[in-house]
Amino acid sequence: MLAGIRVLELGQVLSAPFAGAILGDLGAEVLKIERVEGGDDARRMGPDFRHGDALTFHMVNRNKQSVALDLKSPAGMAAFESLAATADIFIHNLRPGAAEALGIDGMSMTAWHPRLIYCAISAFGHIGPMASKPGYEPLIQAYSGLSSCNGGPDDPPMRLGVAVCDQGTGMWIVIGALAALQRRAATGKGCIVTASLLETALVWAAQRGDMWVNEGRMPEKHRSGHPALVPYEAFDASDGPFIICCGNDRLFAKLASALAKPEWAEDPRFATNRARLAHKGILVVLMGEILRLVPRADWIARLEAVGVPAAPINTLPEALAEPQAKALGILQDVPGEDYRLTGSPLSFDGVRPAIRNAAPRLGDWGSANRSILESK
Repeated sequence: MLAGIRVLELGQVLSAPFAGAILGDLGAEVLKIERVEGGDDARRMGPDFRHGDALTFHMVNRNKQSVALDLKSPAGMAAFESLAATADIFIHNLRPGAAEALGIDGMSMTAWHPRLIYCAISAFGHIGPMASKPGYEPLIQAYSGLSSCNGGPDDPPMRLGVAVCDQGTGMWIVIGALAALQRRAATGKGCIVTASLLETALVWAAQRGDMWVNEGRMPEKHRSGHPALVPYEAFDASDGPFIICCGNDRLFAKLASALAKPEWAEDPRFATNRARLAHKGILVVLMGEILRLVPRADWIARLEAVGVPAAPINTLPEALAEPQAKALGILQDVPGEDYRLTGSPLSFDGVRPAIRNAAPRLGDWGSANRSILESK
């Protein structure tokens, strides 16, 4: 999809490398610029998985080549400049002030290379009183209020178990870069694209944040439940938890019949979603008394037969073993290696972009292209 597009990634750990991995999956040539000594810190974020590097590094650096440069040396900066002159997209998540100190800030780079799409990721955003502060995933989840949305009514704030801010920001920067590529095709000019973990977190929390801004209230926390739909949460069957999602009154009527309680669909306490919201405590207790009597596989089969969405609450091993996950083929073999990685969640004409090559060894592209790097 992006063959012929060259991306320079000066990324550490997750957000910028994840963006680079997406573009690499889509066919772009991604050159990962790393420190000569040690490279990306993610290489050591965990035990040695393969070739001395941690699993996290392999996950988000597939389909790339590594260029080891000392950007504080004249030779290293000259090599960087030679690459920048050929690049379509440049992505970094350097600490605030680092790009300016190196002379590779957005204003400078786009002045030298007017067609370049310069993408900068930060923790708190490119403007404001905290623009100069660094940050990490759990810090941003806490600061943004995202952690306060998790769990039940009496639970303390808790972090989401996955890096939604880091990876989400990588996704947003890719969306911005692709939009900028489209504009460049029409105007011939690049631009500066910025995104931050804080902005991503605030967008993920917007359903609750906008409620506060516009209605002056925050929804209650419901663990697996939903603040605006009932029933839309987890229940215990006789052998384990599963989830039921009734997104409208028609589905609730089908659920009531499946539970042998068709009268609930006419009960003024339960007939509409707004009524169910007002009487959620009663309904959830009544449902729980029925659902805990039968194994969850039986309930799921019964509910699916009438069109009510329901699913087991799986562990990750259970989810990956599901026939549907296997049918999607999202776990891909890595060429030349003995392990598999989760591939891109996109398909084009029914075909998922392939993992073309494993994460690079430090400096592998430079060793094969020394004359290019030394041409200046």
